[in-house]
Amino acid sequence: MCGIWFSIGGAPDPKFIDVVAHRGPDGRGWQVFESPAGPVALGHRRLSIIDVSDAGLQPMADATGRYHLIFNGEIYNYVEIKAELESNGVRFHSHSDSEVLLQAYIQWGEECLNRFLGMFAFAIWDARDKILFAARDRFGIKPLYFHNGRDIAGFGSEIKQVLELPGLERRLNLARTYDYLYSGLTDHASDTMFLGVDHVRPGECLTLDLQTWRPGQSLPIRRWYRLPESGSLRMSEGEAAQRFRELFESAVQIHLRSDVKIGSCLSGGLDSSAIVAQIDRELAGTDVRLNTVSACFDDRAVDERPFIDTVVRATNAISHKTFPNYADVLDAAAKITWHQDEPYGSSSIFAQWCVFQEAHSQGIKVMLDGQGADEILGGYHGSFFYHFRGLAREGRYGELLRGMIERRIYNGVGFADQIKLLDWPRNAARLLRARAKPASAPPTIDWLGSDVWGSELRRISPFDALVAREGLPQVNSIGSLCLASMTSNLPMLLHWEDRNSMAHSIEARVPFLDHRLVEFCIGIGDQHKIKGGETKRVMRRALGDVLPPQIAKRRDKIGFAAPEQTWYRGPLREAMLAGVEETLSRFGPLFDATETRRLAREMLDGTRPVDFTIWRIVNLGIWGKTFGLAA
Repeated sequence: MCGIWFSIGGAPDPKFIDVVAHRGPDGRGWQVFESPAGPVALGHRRLSIIDVSDAGLQPMADATGRYHLIFNGEIYNYVEIKAELESNGVRFHSHSDSEVLLQAYIQWGEECLNRFLGMFAFAIWDARDKILFAARDRFGIKPLYFHNGRDIAGFGSEIKQVLELPGLERRLNLARTYDYLYSGLTDHASDTMFLGVDHVRPGECLTLDLQTWRPGQSLPIRRWYRLPESGSLRMSEGEAAQRFRELFESAVQIHLRSDVKIGSCLSGGLDSSAIVAQIDRELAGTDVRLNTVSACFDDRAVDERPFIDTVVRATNAISHKTFPNYADVLDAAAKITWHQDEPYGSSSIFAQWCVFQEAHSQGIKVMLDGQGADEILGGYHGSFFYHFRGLAREGRYGELLRGMIERRIYNGVGFADQIKLLDWPRNAARLLRARAKPASAPPTIDWLGSDVWGSELRRISPFDALVAREGLPQVNSIGSLCLASMTSNLPMLLHWEDRNSMAHSIEARVPFLDHRLVEFCIGIGDQHKIKGGETKRVMRRALGDVLPPQIAKRRDKIGFAAPEQTWYRGPLREAMLAGVEETLSRFGPLFDATETRRLAREMLDGTRPVDFTIWRIVNLGIWGKTFGLAA
């Protein structure tokens, strides 16, 4: 896990890599090459994880000096690839996965991407043929941003790097800002909230022939990876559980490869508990103990200590707990926002920040986390809406009734609320005729009642626009929801995880996003994901003897959530109101000021439930101040 920079043209300057020194405190590399398109600069900040010797420093060249690599991430199956390359006569000079990546590219070219099991954003410069190749991993675990200007094209691990490029004005991208304010979506499109800053998207790569290509010309970005079709696998429940277990065990095992201290986030939920329990099995018989880090609160509604302690007692883990304090939420927000580059969706990101801060204090350099499980298995409770619609569409009314009954038992959701969510009886006829479709026009939001946005943005919801833009199937089942979630929700989670971990010089690993496991979970049918009122059915079946029973039977969902309503209505009330005013003063033309103030006061006075909206408004102002942006 590192920070990278590469640019073509312009004036090379090490400041472009030094601004992300936090991503790599263990080494710094900078090299400039000549090309017909101008100087080619390669920069690297190293966080040493595998082969911590100087042999792993970058930019890394092959023995001939023709190829030069900068790489952020991990190739977990580097041991197996290295053995294959050695059998073909390749000689290695280090024990690093970086050298394996470089030699794999030399041996197989772009085809090497399909052989990698890992997370990565990298660039390789061919100094002889003047060709630059860059790629990002299948699901975008590791970032790669760029600005392609008239005189210089620059690529980096974080947005703040390209903001330093000459000619780039710090201006708001209205379309992406609307998506963020309206629905909390970020990272779901090729552009960012900064106008002129884009990113190579998950599963994309590009080849630049600098004999002909010049900065400012269109970038030949292409997709090298696509997810399989949803529901393409057919198997029994027992077969699915067995295969899930095999893939999960393999994913956790290979994600433990490291030459430094490893830990794991532990929320007490199903996903992180499964990782911790499986790691404990992998470490059985050794003198190594896993360190876990958890965020805990005095508010019992979001405190998961009983579940965390259950997992710790059932394993040989060493538990570390952090207690995020409301007094630090807004004080830390500017620093977190600087690291995140863009506004973030809720103050629960602060809780995650505290987890990585505690991990750093314990000397942990690698942390495993459960990101991705909800997306590939439809684990969010909102999935029940699509599941119930699918059951109704297929005429499976008995299963629909069972699911509603169990939702009431497990989650306390009354029948009236479930029927209301389905918009029944008004939509009952078309549901039963299998013609139910998402609304094409989003509901109006009074506080965003500004002419700045224009009719095009209001024509369709950001989520529906994403589904249409990506050519995804209509979201009317768990399978189609999982596909959409991989493009909508997952990129945000990975963005937050990457920045929060790297701010503390920690490598975050996400074994649920082992592509073998992802493809299997996307491929299996909905009946393996939700059954009755139970989410993640296949996972619970597969890991029934791995997880403590109290965890395996959990039906609620929290996951490092902060007690936002208590904080905002209590000790942070005046600060939140001040934050709303700061946003209005900086970005006033984006809002209906009267309705925005009304929204904030109703939430904070208790006449309207507190949701993520108020934080989005406040954090937009913090972001604008941090990066010098205004409407």
